[in-house]
Amino acid sequence: MVDLKRISALGTALAIAGAAAFSMSAPAAAEATPPAGCTGKKETGVWLNVVANGMRSSDGLLAITVYEDKRSKFLAKGGSIWVGRVDAKKGSTRGCVFLPKTGVYAIALYHDENANHNFDRNFLPTEGYGFSNDPSTLAGLPAFGSVRLNVPKTNLTTHITMKYP
Repeated sequence: MVDLKRISALGTALAIAGAAAFSMSAPAAAEATPPAGCTGKKETGVWLNVVANGMRSSDGLLAITVYEDKRSKFLAKGGSIWVGRVDAKKGSTRGCVFLPKTGVYAIALYHDENANHNFDRNFLPTEGYGFSNDPSTLAGLPAFGSVRLNVPKTNLTTHITMKYP
């Protein structure tokens, strides 16, 4: 016969042990500190780590542009809420940006190889670029819905693959 009291006690003990192990191994978000060099309009308790993969050189800067969750602002002149810049590193470049709060954002990157703080292009881009969620750009700019990135808590990391002409 099954002893339900014994099974219940064992389950409770395992749950308590699991909770104790989790609380010791995973620091609370409030205890986390942003990486050195994290940029933003102001230091908030919410930041996003951005990794640009496929950087073709260490020349210039990586510009990290943050847009709020408004289709009309995405890629519009003056539409971003912040542009942070970090030194480019061939292969992968890491950056960090403070966000006003948790929520949905769109991220656009460009590899400013000549460090002139402009996304250089003739009719087509002449510098590398990338977007949150790595949408296809074969037919032109990505749809806003394809670049929306949910940031439900601080200290998350998004990886973006750079594309070059």
